[in-house]
Amino acid sequence: MNKNKFARLSKPLLAAVTAGLVSFSAASIADDYPSKPINYILPFNAGGESDLSARFQQTVFEKHAGVKTVIQYMPGAGGAVAWSQLNGMEADGHTVMGINIPHTIMQPIVKDSGYKTEELTPVYYFHYTPNAIFVPANSKFKTLSDLTSFAKKNPGMVTFAGSGSNSANHIGQTLFDKFTGLTTTYVPFSGIGPAMTSLMGNQLTAGFAYATSGASAGDKLRMLAVSSEKRLSAFPDVPTFKELGINLVGGAYRGVAVPKSTPEDVRMKLSNIIGEINKDPEFVKKMEDNGFVLTDISYKEMDAFLEANQKEYQGVAELLGLTK
Repeated sequence: MNKNKFARLSKPLLAAVTAGLVSFSAASIADDYPSKPINYILPFNAGGESDLSARFQQTVFEKHAGVKTVIQYMPGAGGAVAWSQLNGMEADGHTVMGINIPHTIMQPIVKDSGYKTEELTPVYYFHYTPNAIFVPANSKFKTLSDLTSFAKKNPGMVTFAGSGSNSANHIGQTLFDKFTGLTTTYVPFSGIGPAMTSLMGNQLTAGFAYATSGASAGDKLRMLAVSSEKRLSAFPDVPTFKELGINLVGGAYRGVAVPKSTPEDVRMKLSNIIGEINKDPEFVKKMEDNGFVLTDISYKEMDAFLEANQKEYQGVAELLGLTK
């Protein structure tokens, strides 16, 4: 067909041809995906839960995807530095980024974070980590009661290390104060790794961190309570807050997101790959042995999951007076 004949095509037919070409192109990308190593960007420092779980995924990734994954770090502002840049990155499914709730919901509620929650495109949330209170192994506080008794007599003197402002750790500490009537001080770090390193160096009283830190820290830290519904199999001797009379349950979901212009079929294929990894026996054992709680929120279920969490954390922000 020459240019003149092409120019005489009716607008509806031209639109149909164009749509068909776009559809064919997207299908071709999905058929070949993944065709090269996956660049897996983590928005926090190395050493935290996001890093640990991604490393566990990395060990079985090629088995399920047919390609390797390369982990890189882009820390800053509790993840906001990376999330604000995600949509400007390559959008063929070979660039993915770790993503967290409540971080990506609370940050835009509380302040201008460089991105909006609805601008992000998660494709799978694969695990959950409940909050926990830790103290150094040589701390004089042997139980949560010891710590709360001291905090009651010394308002503001108990310092909690945690991962970033308006994170699950920060929310947990704020609710802990609210439910107990105590006044403690939260000290945000750029990631859970630096927070726990500081705590192990006895620079703070305690840590309001994730239960999984108990596995990586070994005998350097003592876990006093965990904010799960029931005790974790990895830490059977650690009581829940509810057992101790404090109705505190909460933590963080972690998953994988892609740039918003990533084709729909590629999003689905990536979601399926992460779902397969989440059922891999080797991966499951590593995760459970380290205190992670596996979840399976796939791309198909994402809209309902995000809507429920946005509603919940909007309520939390209002309760705590954190809205802009």
